[in-house]
Amino acid sequence: MAAFDPWDPAFLADPYPAYAELRSRGRVRYYEPTDQWLVPHHADVSALLRDRRLGRAYRHRFSHEEFGRTAPPPEHEPFHTLNDHGMLDLESPDHTRIRRLVSKAFTPRTVERLKPYVAGLAGELVDGLVERGGGDLLADVGEPLPVAVIAEMLGIPEADRAPLRPWSADICGMYELNPSEDTAARAVRASVEFSDYLRGLIAERRAEPGEDLISGLIAAHDEGDRLTEQEMISTAVLLLNAGHEATVNATVNGWYALFRNPDQLAALRADHSLVPTAVEELMRYDTPLQLFERYVLDEIEIDGTTIPRGAEIAMLFGSANHDPDVFDHPGELDLTRRDNPHISFSAGIHYCIGAPLARIELAASMTALLAKAPTLTLAAEPKRKPNFVIRGLEGLSVRVE
Repeated sequence: MAAFDPWDPAFLADPYPAYAELRSRGRVRYYEPTDQWLVPHHADVSALLRDRRLGRAYRHRFSHEEFGRTAPPPEHEPFHTLNDHGMLDLESPDHTRIRRLVSKAFTPRTVERLKPYVAGLAGELVDGLVERGGGDLLADVGEPLPVAVIAEMLGIPEADRAPLRPWSADICGMYELNPSEDTAARAVRASVEFSDYLRGLIAERRAEPGEDLISGLIAAHDEGDRLTEQEMISTAVLLLNAGHEATVNATVNGWYALFRNPDQLAALRADHSLVPTAVEELMRYDTPLQLFERYVLDEIEIDGTTIPRGAEIAMLFGSANHDPDVFDHPGELDLTRRDNPHISFSAGIHYCIGAPLARIELAASMTALLAKAPTLTLAAEPKRKPNFVIRGLEGLSVRVE
C-alpha cells in the first residue's frame, strides 16, 4: 500500500495513491515527522478552511510561549517580518483591512480589462516558442506570462523584473515541510533583497505616483486607510509570489497531464470551447498547492479525535481534489467535467484573491498554444521538483513539428 512520505521521490512523482490510502484510514491522522494532523477528505478540508477556530497565525491571540511554540531563530527574522505582514498569514481585523484595499485591484471588471493584454502577451510568448521549434514550456511561456502580468499590475519596471522569479522561488522554499537551514538562508537573503528593492520603488512612487497597485496602496494610506510600509512591501511580495506560483505550476503540470492523456488532448484540440472546463479540471487533477496549514486556536474535534489548541493541521488539497465522495472517477482526467468543486484556490477568508486572474492567464496560454502550436509534443520526460507543498516540474521540454 502506498505510504504518505513527502520526502520520498516515488511519493512526489505520484502522491495520489497514498492519499487514497490515507482517506481509507479515516478523517484525520497524526503524522509525527512534521508534528501535524493530516486531513485528507474534501468535506473536512472545505469545512476547516472556513472554521474560525483555526488560523494562519496565532500571535494576534497568543505569545509563542502561551501557544506552546518556540520563537523562530533570530537569523530568520527578515523572512518572518516579510511573511507575517502579508494577507496570507494575517487574521482579522488586519487581514480584512488589507484585503479590502487590495481587492480593488482584482474586481471582476478590473480583471476583465486585463484580458486583451494577457491574451496578447500569451500570443507573443507562444509565437517565440513556435519560431524556435520548441523549448521549455515553463521558462518560455509558463513563467514569463504571470510574472509579467503581476509585475505590470504592481508597477515594477520591465528592466527590474529578472530577479523576481528567483526571489520568489527562494522565499517559497520556506513553505515546504521542515525546510533545511540552507533553504532558510536563501529565503532570508531573498527577503532582504526583495524588501530593499520594494522600499526604493515605494519611495519613487511616493514622489511620482502611477496607475499601478503600489501607487494605489500609497494613495489609500494617505487618504486614511492605515497601511504601514512593511504591509505594503509584504503585500507586494505576496501578490507576486501567489500571483504566479500557482499559474506557473498549473501550466506545466496541466500540459504534462495532457501529454499523458492523448485522448483528452485530442478532444481539446478538436474543440477549443473546452478550455474553461479544461483549466478547472487540470487544476483539480494535479493540484499546484498540495497542502495548506492552519494552527488550532481553539480545541476542535474531528470524527471523535480531539485536536488541542496549539496543534497544526495540514489540509491536503491534492487528496481532497481526488476524493471519490465528491468527484466521479477522480483518478481520470476528464476535460468535460462540469461538477468540479475543487479547492485548488482554497476557501474562506483566505480564498485566493487572484483566482479570476489566474484563470484568465491559464486560459490565454492554453488557447494560444492550441491555436499556434497544434502539433506541440513532449520532447523529453520532465524532472519533478523535489518539493511537496508546491507541486511542479523543473521544466517541460516540448517540440513544435
